[in-house]
Amino acid sequence: MKTVLIGVGQAGGKLTAALQSFDQQMGFGAVLGAIGVNTAKTDLQSLPFETVLIGQDRVNGHGVGGDNELGAEVMQADKTEVMSALDGRITAQTESIFVVAGLGGGSGSGGAPVLAKALRRVYDIPVYVLGILPGQDEGAMYQVNAGRSLKTVARESDAVLLVDNDAFRSSGESMSEGFDAINDAIARRVGLLLAAGEAVEGVGESVVDSSEVINTLRAGGIAALGYASAEASEVAEENINAVMSTTRRSLLTGTSLPDASDADSALVIIAGKPDTIPRKGVERARRWVEDETGSMQVRGGDFPLESGRIASLILLGGVERSDRVEAFMERAREAIEHAATEEREDPKEMWHNDELDDLL
Repeated sequence: MKTVLIGVGQAGGKLTAALQSFDQQMGFGAVLGAIGVNTAKTDLQSLPFETVLIGQDRVNGHGVGGDNELGAEVMQADKTEVMSALDGRITAQTESIFVVAGLGGGSGSGGAPVLAKALRRVYDIPVYVLGILPGQDEGAMYQVNAGRSLKTVARESDAVLLVDNDAFRSSGESMSEGFDAINDAIARRVGLLLAAGEAVEGVGESVVDSSEVINTLRAGGIAALGYASAEASEVAEENINAVMSTTRRSLLTGTSLPDASDADSALVIIAGKPDTIPRKGVERARRWVEDETGSMQVRGGDFPLESGRIASLILLGGVERSDRVEAFMERAREAIEHAATEEREDPKEMWHNDELDDLL
């Protein structure tokens, strides 16, 4: 599926760069172009594509400090500049637009819903949001921002492909190491999804194309993406078990949104050398996903790819009822309530605190 990427905010810009890099390294040609948008000038300087600095009259290039209401206001005021940067990039070839954003910060969580709404009014192609949920340890402000942003962006976009940071973070990693690893993992998954049906090597029996991705996401709401791979045999019939095991791991332990197995629709893509992909295995995997998700709208097909491995990529549409999403929204709600009900000390009383010594 040929697409144009718009990275909003710091996390969105970095993930967009990772996606573009993966697409170029693999030679898929699915990413037609990319731009980065932010309120913080320093976060744009390292991005390898055109950038747009918004909100200069409000924050002077210093960012919005996690204030996603200000992030939304700034995007609303400067969205014309962003749309102008897309001129010439959205062509007849373009099949979708992805707004990429971290939902916990200020610029991304506030700006992504505003931009998605504006893009849908102008372009007659699907506008998706690739949104990153903050981890549980990232603070109450990030939980509140993400909860508010997710509710809004799910309404203003054609679908939100959601990534939970906690699903990818490994224990012992630093914050920067964790985010770099997450970006690489997401880029691999989403990059393969976008490339399905594009620059493929060989011809499969039932090759997935972009229309099947779009149809899987057509119901809107929240989507998730699973991935797993294994060594492949050169003999197709010997890979039936590999197809089934990677499909199970992709759905049960390898999704961008853990515990999101109930879905309205699904697309099962088996990638590998055409001669090594077993037809029985693909059909059996599709039926298993149908049973596991409870959906009657499960599509399946091949992604011919020159590789010594078999991979299973599963796109789930309509997973907003999942336990993971419900748990996150409850966490965001509790953070909002805590902020609203927290008792603040009378400023006059702070001077009578016996636990603090006078300086003089």
